[in-house]
Amino acid sequence: MRHFVRTLSLCLIASSAVLSGCNSDDETVAGDATVDLRLMETTDIHANVMDYNYYSDVPDPKIGLVRTATLIRQARAELSEPGNSVLVDNGDLIQGSPMGDWRQAEGLAPGEVHPVYKAMNQLDYTVANYGNHEFNYGLDYLAESVNDADFPYISANIFRDDGDDNPDNDEPYFSPYRLVDKAVQDREGNVHELTVGFIGFVPPQIMQWDKANLDGHVTTRDIKAMAERYVPQMKAEGADVVVAIAHSGISTKPYDPAAKTENSSWYLADVPGIDAIMMGHSHLVFPSGTFADTPDVDIDKGTIKGVPAVMPGYWGDHLGVIDLTLAYSADEDRWTVTDSQVEARPIMVDGQSVVEADGTITAAVASDHQATLDYMSTPIGSSTDDMFSFLALVKDDPSIQIVSDAQKAYVEDLIQGDVNLQDLPVLSAAAPFKACDRNGDCSEESSFTTVPQGQLTLRNAADLYLYPNTLVAVKVNGDELRGWLECSASQFYQIDPNSSAPQELVNYTGFPTYNFDVIDGVTYEIDVTQPPRDDRDCNVINDGAHRIQNLQYQGVAVTSDQAFIVATNNYRANGGVFPGTGSDHIVINSPDANRTVLANYIRNNSPVTPTADGNWSFATISSGTSVKPVFRVPNTNRALNFVADKAPNATFLEVNANNERVYELNLQ
Repeated sequence: MRHFVRTLSLCLIASSAVLSGCNSDDETVAGDATVDLRLMETTDIHANVMDYNYYSDVPDPKIGLVRTATLIRQARAELSEPGNSVLVDNGDLIQGSPMGDWRQAEGLAPGEVHPVYKAMNQLDYTVANYGNHEFNYGLDYLAESVNDADFPYISANIFRDDGDDNPDNDEPYFSPYRLVDKAVQDREGNVHELTVGFIGFVPPQIMQWDKANLDGHVTTRDIKAMAERYVPQMKAEGADVVVAIAHSGISTKPYDPAAKTENSSWYLADVPGIDAIMMGHSHLVFPSGTFADTPDVDIDKGTIKGVPAVMPGYWGDHLGVIDLTLAYSADEDRWTVTDSQVEARPIMVDGQSVVEADGTITAAVASDHQATLDYMSTPIGSSTDDMFSFLALVKDDPSIQIVSDAQKAYVEDLIQGDVNLQDLPVLSAAAPFKACDRNGDCSEESSFTTVPQGQLTLRNAADLYLYPNTLVAVKVNGDELRGWLECSASQFYQIDPNSSAPQELVNYTGFPTYNFDVIDGVTYEIDVTQPPRDDRDCNVINDGAHRIQNLQYQGVAVTSDQAFIVATNNYRANGGVFPGTGSDHIVINSPDANRTVLANYIRNNSPVTPTADGNWSFATISSGTSVKPVFRVPNTNRALNFVADKAPNATFLEVNANNERVYELNLQ
């Protein structure tokens, strides 16, 4: 392919194309040139268009595409030629906030535009990639949502399910990649046509997480394998630069294509031809100190194995920026990345907002914002006590208990008359979705569930149950139940019983709190002096470790082959990661959302009295040393009073530099 240059003195130049009026006599074969290209990324917006906390019903300057939009406009304005930039979105867009919940509950008729696209269509996105949560509401709703986007979508590892076992004849369900021709200006002021190729990926695990929506319609393939398949094709079709948009985080386990690893971005850096990686899914920030010890990562330069990469957090709190220096060789007729710099730009710095909301987007979604406020204010009942999740990771907690009670009652009612199930004990698994953020920052109350006593609305039900999961029940035996709890107990660091120094108890960053399943209906203790038996994916890493102690049902030790039904959600049940889960264990596949089950339970039992039954606790630590496990909560009066009331074995130590209250938990 030949590249041409036009001089500024002879032609008018637009940001995305050369305007008509220049004739072919103005064109000359380009010599060597250097172009600066800026790649920008949003990801994991989760329908947080507005800078608003719908759970607390207050503005929130820490989130919102309305604020990221200001960063986008600033990043473009910094360039001498704004056309030397592209903007992409990396999915998990239409679900995850009350605005997304309202829009789906209301339905989306042809001609109606989803609020996320009302916003994004103002920002000149080049291309977007699907995330796993795009499939939560089904393929039809997704199609009706996306058809109003003013930009194309891609995904290279989702294929139509044609019903046969031959993968060679499978057709992509979406466009695997997109080649975009751009007019870019070099450092001398000359304009070149540059072809940028974008290829997208989604976690293959959508087939488990959203099995009911996807089974029989699509299949998924390994991320790296599809990159190896399509990137050479993109280059052959003229891509000068290839950008991988991977809704996938970083795993450094040895690559195994059969595993279809969820977090595969680290492997993509090994694929020849990929010039930049734009990540998502993990809700983390890259480059950052979180990845300081990750092999083959340079957090100063922002590279993985030398390939520039970025991950801009979640809910709009960062904008990902990769600046590429491209050199064109006339002799070789090709572009090469010669340098790069990466940053994840925040909308908040040191607790202070650094950008204002974009007025254009705020106006575009004003009616959707008001409709969401009205929707969330729908009354469903009342509560006699507070339900806060400040203590949900250190003791049995009412904010988890009420979810478990609702799920358990639903399944017990459903199995009546089923001779195969009605005599089995029903247990219920629920986890704290909000208990510090995924970076281990516990300073903000917005990172916790906060449902005060008094009237309860849909806003509170959404705060108690964050995700639009559907209720699913599995049948497990005693060994599987114990294994499920062992994996959940990996939430905690190992406590040294011979040390008197303060020891962090909760592993926030290495083990997401939504995997800390509390299983109600049985009693048990967790011995944190033992190492974790499993990693976050329930792979056994310490075979001789047993944190789960005294597992009992109705005061009698659970036996290996004892049968139970566990009420849970579609993500957990279909995932097949935790022992006792997977399609072969499912006995109830309900169409009802867990949040709907919870709201109906509150309606039918109002006023509810949220009292934890204390079915789990930490095992007593026997030691002659004064052992100091510590945990953190926000430095607020509400957190202070709640801990004082609900955790008499917690002793206040200090307010740390991050404005968190640090407590010692007495386990001796």
